[in-house]
Amino acid sequence: MFRDFLLPKVGMAAITIFATSAVVFGALYLAPGDPVTFLTKGRPADPATIAAITQQYHLNDPLITRYQLWVSGVLHGDLGQSIMFRQDVTTLVGSRMPTTLWLVAMASVLIVTVGIGVGLFSALRPGKLDDSLMLGATLAAAVPIFVIAIALVSFFSIRLGWFPTFGSGESGGFLDRLKHLTLPAVALAFAAVAFVARITRASLREEMDKEHVRAARSRGLASSDVVRRHVVRNGFAPIVTVTGLTIAGLFVGTAIIEKAFALNGIGGLLIDAVSAGDFPVVQAIALLMVIVFILTNLGTDLLQHYLDPRQRRAVKE
Repeated sequence: MFRDFLLPKVGMAAITIFATSAVVFGALYLAPGDPVTFLTKGRPADPATIAAITQQYHLNDPLITRYQLWVSGVLHGDLGQSIMFRQDVTTLVGSRMPTTLWLVAMASVLIVTVGIGVGLFSALRPGKLDDSLMLGATLAAAVPIFVIAIALVSFFSIRLGWFPTFGSGESGGFLDRLKHLTLPAVALAFAAVAFVARITRASLREEMDKEHVRAARSRGLASSDVVRRHVVRNGFAPIVTVTGLTIAGLFVGTAIIEKAFALNGIGGLLIDAVSAGDFPVVQAIALLMVIVFILTNLGTDLLQHYLDPRQRRAVKE
């Protein structure tokens, strides 16, 4: 399995990470603005100050040289120095990472349980309720994430007072963190839950119409056995793929949610860094999001390979 399936996947993931890192690094340096302008606030600076900044950030070096220095630092755990916060990017990002991971983890649980659960129920119980659920899912998938955040805060925080309006609750323990991150997690997962529910329903419905399922029913097998062995097992492959990619994409959506709920995570840090032209922080977070997405995609492929015996047979052949 490792040589025939896992090794090519890991190799392709490594190549993708390397290629994407080059794109991220080059694109940021092609953007308008530079560290000198940010640090001097646009005011005239003496030649000695400009020379020191230029030397620190290697602005006179060729782009390929700067990229090599950056990659070398990344491989050694050095992501550079933040221009805005004047501290190591590794320390800065590391201090913000737990909040984002908690937020994504809670949203992922909602996507897997509610999204797949609703889709499974709709697929197995056709009728008016199924139509209503899918209509609701279609509408929910079309609502922008910031609208959901505003609505949740207005109703559950301001009107009912059930949840805090801002903060991650990191200093109050496990339960306090859960309370602070419930609304942000719901807002982050809202559209994704609807999307996964629709994909789940469509995949299982398609599987139920296949010939081998009809043949199993004609042989007198119990409906629960047919659903478990033939429908769910074979129909879960695309569901796993879509769910994995959706969860990986949550890291991008955290930027809006963390700003809306004043959370101290890497998504909000990314927005601040982009606004301030803090190139090292933007590069570090962009690279981190790319790595997370690629590794999640790799994990999804492995899980799909494990769940689908047809793929295992294809690799062996």
